[in-house]
This record gives sequence, structure tokens and C-alpha cells, in this order.
Amino acid sequence: MKFNDRRVIITGGTRGIGNAIAAGFASAGARVVISGRDAEVAAAKAAELDGDVHGLALDVTSGESVQQFFAAATDWLGGIDVLVANAGITRDKLVMALKDEDWDEVLGTNLRGAFLCAREAIRPMIRNRSGRIIAVTSVIGLTGNPGQGNYAASKAGLIGLVKSLAQEVASRNITVNAVAPGMIDTDMSADLPPKAREAIESRIPAGRAGTAQEVASAVMFLASDEASYITGEVLRVDGGLAC
Repeated sequence: MKFNDRRVIITGGTRGIGNAIAAGFASAGARVVISGRDAEVAAAKAAELDGDVHGLALDVTSGESVQQFFAAATDWLGGIDVLVANAGITRDKLVMALKDEDWDEVLGTNLRGAFLCAREAIRPMIRNRSGRIIAVTSVIGLTGNPGQGNYAASKAGLIGLVKSLAQEVASRNITVNAVAPGMIDTDMSADLPPKAREAIESRIPAGRAGTAQEVASAVMFLASDEASYITGEVLRVDGGLAC
């Protein structure tokens, strides 16, 4: 897949899956902007990647920050062709132990943040009558998981947002899809207790965790010309975990 001079914005692109997605697009010729909460970290992570990559600060929970970020990102890129809404957090606890702030922070970042970013991206895409939006959700949004009620709700809500937005903009040659990773080797999954990780991996038909690069490949496919007739889809990258 080639993305020569495509203009790509990736939220949460400083580590893990987001960083792998940024590396994939940049190596395929795209011009890329990644976001992080800290401007210096975002700039440093962008400089580590081969290709035309720029890093900017973004707080996806703030409408003002989102507007400022997209203004700066599209100014540097000269527009936007692809948005990857990847920024996400976890605050794992049983529902009865969840504090209000645990719920609000996860829903605010994972769902409201994706909504704010998609709303900013969709306006220039509609004017250009072209665009790709890919949201990184999770198989947890499809299956639920004990101790992750807030995370599951945010990711399930994101799937609903994707399906609704896909129908709203399909006539403008814009596709909106989601990628749903399962157990992926990242910093986030590394924090799992060994027994919990073993229990999850034992349920994966493929017999192993996935890699961030495998998720990146799925995202890039959905952003490619080859996927021009695919919209409103949730593509699982989970080794069969949620079959």
C-alpha cells in the first residue's frame, strides 16, 4: 500500500499502537501528524520516526485543544485525508468500585475525544468530497470484560459513533470504519498481571498476542484505495478471541 503525500492525522501516536500506525503510514510515503499530551514528547517521538512526521500537543477531552490542534495540524499538512482516532486510556476496576472520575476520564478520552476529533476532521473532508476516518476501538467493546465496564462502554459507544457517521457521510466519498484489537503486545498490556495475561492468551485461537504492527496494517488497509467500498465496518484484529 502506497500513501504518497497523503495527509494523515493520528491521535495518541506517541507510543504503542498509535506509534506503529504512524511509522507504517510514514514509511509508505504519507505526511503524518501525531499527537500527545505533552508537546515536547510528541515532537521527540515524531523525530524518531523515518519520514515526514510532525508532533503536536493535544488534549482530546478539550474542545478548544482539539480545535487548536486541528488548525495547526492541517496548516502544516495543507489539509487532511485520513484521521486515525486512536487516543485512549484505561482505569480498570469493578463497576461497584468505580469512582465518578474513573468513568468520566475514560469516557471523556475514549469516546468524547474521538467524537470531537471526528467532527473537526469531517468538515474539510466534506468540502473535499473525500476522506478516511478509522477509529481504534477494542474487542472489549464487543464482548465486555470484568473490571472494564467503563472501558467497554467507551469502546462500544465508539462503534456506534462509527456506524452512524459512516451513514451520514458515505455520499461524500468518505468512509468511516473501526479496528478492534484484541490482546496486543503494548505498554498497556504489559501492565497486566502474568496470570491475567495467561488466562486471556489461553482463550485466543491463534495462541498468541498480536503485535502493534498487525493492527497498523489493518488501519492502513482501511485507509487505502483498496477499501473504498468498505464503510461502517468493525475489523477485529484479535486472533479469533471474539469469534
